[in-house]
Amino acid sequence: MIKREIGNTGKSASIIGFGLEHLDRKPYEQVKSTIDAALDCGINIFDIFMPGAEIRENIAKGLGSRRKDILIQGHICSSDINQQYDISRDLPTVKRYFEEHLRLCGGYIDFGMLFFIDSEDDYKNVFETEIADYALKLKQNGDIGNIGFSSHNPLTAIKAINTGLPELMMFSINPAFDIIPADESIFTHLDNGFNTDSFNGIDPKRAELYKLCEQKGIGITVMKSLGAGKLISPEHTPFSKPMTVAQCIHYALSRPAVASVLLGSKTPEEIYDCVKYLEMSDGERDYSEVLSGARGMKGVCVYCNHCQPCPIGIDIAAVTKYLDIALLDTGNIPPSVISHYKSLEHKGGECIACGFCENRCPFGVSVIDNMKQAEKLLSFNHQ
Repeated sequence: MIKREIGNTGKSASIIGFGLEHLDRKPYEQVKSTIDAALDCGINIFDIFMPGAEIRENIAKGLGSRRKDILIQGHICSSDINQQYDISRDLPTVKRYFEEHLRLCGGYIDFGMLFFIDSEDDYKNVFETEIADYALKLKQNGDIGNIGFSSHNPLTAIKAINTGLPELMMFSINPAFDIIPADESIFTHLDNGFNTDSFNGIDPKRAELYKLCEQKGIGITVMKSLGAGKLISPEHTPFSKPMTVAQCIHYALSRPAVASVLLGSKTPEEIYDCVKYLEMSDGERDYSEVLSGARGMKGVCVYCNHCQPCPIGIDIAAVTKYLDIALLDTGNIPPSVISHYKSLEHKGGECIACGFCENRCPFGVSVIDNMKQAEKLLSFNHQ
């Protein structure tokens, strides 16, 4: 299993994570066998947003002494009043549910996730209330390791990150969502089918969000990487053909700041299918052919590595990613971005302008110009 650092948290996550939603209302034996399969495959990050007592108890029992081997995302504001999944912004209710979750997890949850920050009201009712203070107190008391939040809306997510409170974000990432305009709901597209008339390349606010997370050291864990299964469905895909699971995983892992893709599984066999990604070739993971036919993608680097191999050995996607982050604010480039760039074995300044990469790029990216600009901004920056 490959691991990545989660932003500036000091923790590392397996690039394949486990979303346990589909184990809800399943018998304990199934919960236990699926958890064991995930642990045996090296998966070390679990997302538990489900508020039901039975599923949380079954997970805690299934983990047993192996609880110490994983990172848990536990959600603050998730409740099941009247046995229905719900979102509570009532502080006593929030405390009751989360503190019971804490107890079942041995008194400690690695990431306390402020739940479902999608709308302006969600933002105000959490980040401008005692709920945010409660999360901060949980961290100060050592009950949680880090504060995170979950969101599906890039505009609200950017606002939450700019408060300086979150250290981790769980966000819905896949190629279809990334080309939905930021002011449209992904749930409308999931419910009614993808309206491809509104697609016009990667939405600038979504791209900005991922770069902002990298810039500020906010780790990202990914939900809905398969678009509720619609991206891999011949009937429902918004593209010319369905994607594979591996392509969806690889796309999400290619975004800036992403540490782990959390995949929902309900059996050991589904866990094993997920981790097959680790054994696949670059060609099997390549998503560029699917996206290259989407409208508005010309000139946009999607970090697909289709431009490789570079005869000089430049990691073109990595250089372009650092350049994109630097361009967010050229007067205040994070030292970590400069350091990462300078640590590359081959840098943009070594580009010989042979054009091999540009001939291979399905999106018509001006790679040579990008290499020159990266060298100018990042090699000679003395901040």
